[in-house]
Amino acid sequence: MSSTRIETVLGNLAARGLSQALVCDPRSIQYLVGAYVDPGERFLGLLLRAGQERPTLFLNELFTAPAGIEADVVPFKDVDDPLALLAARCDADAPLGCDKNLPARFLIPLMERGAVAGFTLASDAVDDARALKDDRERQLMREASAANDAAMTRFRELAREGVTEQQVAAQLEDIYRDLGASGHSFAPIVSFGANAADPHHEPDGTRLQKGDVVLFDVGCRKSEYCSDMTRTFFFGEPDDEQRRVYETVKRANEAGRAAVRPGARFCDIDAAARRIIEDAGYGPRFTHRLGHQIGLDVHEPGDVSSANEATVQPGMCFSIEPGIYLPGRFGVRIEDLVIVTDDGCEVLNSYPRELDILG
Repeated sequence: MSSTRIETVLGNLAARGLSQALVCDPRSIQYLVGAYVDPGERFLGLLLRAGQERPTLFLNELFTAPAGIEADVVPFKDVDDPLALLAARCDADAPLGCDKNLPARFLIPLMERGAVAGFTLASDAVDDARALKDDRERQLMREASAANDAAMTRFRELAREGVTEQQVAAQLEDIYRDLGASGHSFAPIVSFGANAADPHHEPDGTRLQKGDVVLFDVGCRKSEYCSDMTRTFFFGEPDDEQRRVYETVKRANEAGRAAVRPGARFCDIDAAARRIIEDAGYGPRFTHRLGHQIGLDVHEPGDVSSANEATVQPGMCFSIEPGIYLPGRFGVRIEDLVIVTDDGCEVLNSYPRELDILG
C-alpha cells in the first residue's frame, strides 16, 4: 500500500517538474510509510527521490520507527546536524519540493548552505494523493463516523438544566473511548444559547436553561482516522424563529449533500447550500465556508467554498456544514461527512437531522 502511495506522489511531483521532495508533516509521513511521530521541536523529514526504491526517513533516536516501516531510516542524536545528513542524500543539482510544514528554522539553513538547486512548495503532491481515499480508508472513515453517531446519542442525554458546557465537554472523551475510539479528533465544541452563535466557541461555565439551543460540534479518532459532526438541539420548546432557522439550515444541508457528485465544482456545492440560506433572508449570517476535507487530519487541504473551483472526484471525503448565527441570541449548524462515489455521494452520518427537543 505504501509503495503505491509513494508512486502516486512521485508521479504528482514529476507532473510539477520535480524529482525529489521533503515531507515533514507527521500525518503525511504516516500516510506514506505507516509511522506517526510527533517530533516537537526536533527535525523530522521523509525524503522522496525519483528512481529510489524506498524513501529515506530522518528520525531522531529519541523516537522508535515501527518494525516493517517502508523506508530507510537515518537516525540522528540531538547533538547531530540532521540537515547535513539530509543534504548528503539530496540531488544537489535538482530543486527540492518542500512541505508546507517545514519550519523556517530548518528551511532557511538548508537554503543558506545551497543544499539543492532551488526550493519550491510541493505539499499539493501529497495533499492530492491523500484527498482520494482508497477502499480501506473509506471503511475506516465509515467506522469513525459510526462511533460519532453512537456517541451523539449519548451526548444529548448529558444536556440537563443547570449543567455547564465545561461539565458536558469533560464527559465526552470517556464516552468515545467506551465506544472504541481513541479520543477526540479535535477539541469539542459544546455551546448553549447565545454561545452557539459563535461557530468556534470554547466550552465555558455557561449553564443550560430552558429555551436554549444546545450545539455539539464533535469528532473522534478511530484507527487513526477522524470523524466530525454537528447537531443542534433545543432544550425546551423552540420559538417560531428558532424553528425557521433550524429548518432552513436542515434544507441547506440537504441541498449541499444533493449537489455532491463527480465533476461538480466545490464552489457550486457551496452555492447550492448557501442559496437556501440567502433565500430565507439569513445570507449574511452564514459566515463560513460550507465544508472541509478530512481523513487522517480533521481539517485537510481543500475546502468546499466559493473560492474553490476545483472539481470533486470519487474518493474525496469532506464535510457539509451550513449554519446560521444570530449574535447574542442563538446559532444552528448541521454537519455531516460525505464520501464521493462514482455517481453521487455516500453520507457517513446516519444520526437524525429532524428537529429534536430535549428536556
